[in-house]
Parts: sequence; C-alpha cells; structure tokens
Amino acid sequence: MTKWTPKHEAPEPLEGNVVATITGGTIVWFVLFLVQLPFYGWFDDHDHLWWLWTCLAGGGLGLVGVWYVRRRDAAIRRAAADAAATQDTAPGTAG
Repeated sequence: MTKWTPKHEAPEPLEGNVVATITGGTIVWFVLFLVQLPFYGWFDDHDHLWWLWTCLAGGGLGLVGVWYVRRRDAAIRRAAADAAATQDTAPGTAG
C-alpha cells in the first residue's frame, strides 16, 4: 500500500472567479435545454429524451450551485474582514 502513498504535498487549490464560472456553466445548460426543446418529438421517437432532461437538471443544479458559491464567497469575505478587524485591535486597549 505504500507505493500508492503520495511522496509530495498536494498543491494549493486554485481560487478564481468561482461565481462567474458556475453562472456560465448554468447558462450553458439552460441554453442547451432550450436548443433541444424544438426537437422534443425526435428525441422521444429515438429514446433520447433523457438528453433534454439532463440539460434541464444541469441548469437546475447550476442554480443551486450559484446560490452556494455566492454564499461561500460572502462568508469568505466576512471572515477576512473579521480577521482584519481583530488584528487591527490591539489587545488590552479599550475601544
């Protein structure tokens, strides 16, 4: 089992504009759903209707993802502001 143990530390996670990424992906899922909607009959005839519903589910889950990452981003900013405020306040001084 030791041969599968990593010998180096994992890199730091990349932090980018997560809200924009998730929003963009959600828009793509909804656009794919709308593009396929006129072909509902063809999908139904060829037993590929799940393609349509997969796109709708992706869009719906994307909305949950947008809500989640916006709340996460706000929590990270709040924690950073609280840490900065705590650091600015010198111990033992009355404010």
